[in-house]
Amino acid sequence: MSLIAIVGGGPSQYIPENFYEDVSFWIGADGGAQVLLERGMRVDLAIGDFDSVTSDTLRKIKEEAYETKVYSREKDETDLELAVQEAISKGADHILFYGVTGGRMDHTLANIQLLYPMIQQNLKGTIVDRQNEIEVKLPGVHTVEYSDDYPYVSFIPLSLKVKSLSLQGFKYHLEAEDLPIGSTLCLSNELEKETGTYSFEEGIVLTIKSRDAAPYIPE
Repeated sequence: MSLIAIVGGGPSQYIPENFYEDVSFWIGADGGAQVLLERGMRVDLAIGDFDSVTSDTLRKIKEEAYETKVYSREKDETDLELAVQEAISKGADHILFYGVTGGRMDHTLANIQLLYPMIQQNLKGTIVDRQNEIEVKLPGVHTVEYSDDYPYVSFIPLSLKVKSLSLQGFKYHLEAEDLPIGSTLCLSNELEKETGTYSFEEGIVLTIKSRDAAPYIPE
C-alpha cells in the first residue's frame, strides 16, 4: 500500500504532535509545507498559491522542498484538491490528511467532503487531528480497531438514509437499523474488544473515532 500524507495549513493547535509512520511521500499544501519544515520533516512536494505564508517563508520552502508548484490564487481548485490530485498521480491508495480541520468551518466541511470522491475511486482517505480520525465509508462490511488515542466511535449518516446499519463488537449494539440524515443515534459508541465491525446496505456513513480532550492551545 502506498501511503501518502498531505499537511494543510489549518490551525497548528489541531495538528497532532506525532505523525503516522510508514509514509512514503509528504505533501505540504500551502502553509502545510511550513508546518513540515518547522517539524524538521522532509517536504517531497510543496503545492498551492501560498497566500497564507510570507514571501520569506515561500523562499525557504522553495529552497528546502524537493519540488515546489506555485499556482495563482485565481483558480477553481483549492490547494488541498491540488495536493490530492498530485497524491493520486503518485500512486497513493491511502492518503492521510493533517492540518485540514479547525478554524474556518467552510474549509473544514469542504475538506471532509473531499473524502467522498476519493472512496468512489477506491482510494482511502483519513483526516487526523488531535481529537479525531475521520473517514467516509460506502456500503459493505468495515472493521474498526480500538485506539487509546481515540476511544469513542460515531457513525453519522451523510446520505438521506443509511439502510440496515449493524454494529458488532460495540458497547451499544445495532441490528439492521435504518438511519435518516440528521440522526444522532450512533454517536459516542465504544468498542467492547480490540476490534469491531459495522455494515450497511445503502447510503454514505461518516465514521469518526474521537476523544474528549481539547486541542492544545499555546499560551
